[in-house]
Amino acid sequence: MIRHIVFFSAKNQKDIDKIGDGLRILKDNPHVQTFEVQRNLATDTIEQEPVDWVVYGEFKDADALDAFKRHPTYQRAIEIVRPLRNLRLAADFQTAP
Repeated sequence: MIRHIVFFSAKNQKDIDKIGDGLRILKDNPHVQTFEVQRNLATDTIEQEPVDWVVYGEFKDADALDAFKRHPTYQRAIEIVRPLRNLRLAADFQTAP
């Protein structure tokens, strides 16, 4: 299983909800097993680039993650979110199923 976690921040705070709406398009992507998009609670006091949104997905394997990224929902989410975001930080790791 591959776990995929991505953090996003908005260039402009007025666009935070638009970013969330764009990211939620990904829930309709058939290649993801588990998918969540949530606002960051921002409870960590360490100074850093502010993170507004957290995306979490679980995929059967690397092929499923690749298929997710090739699917039209992924491209549509990029079209909406990329112009509005400042930070995008992604991490993938493999776990036992």
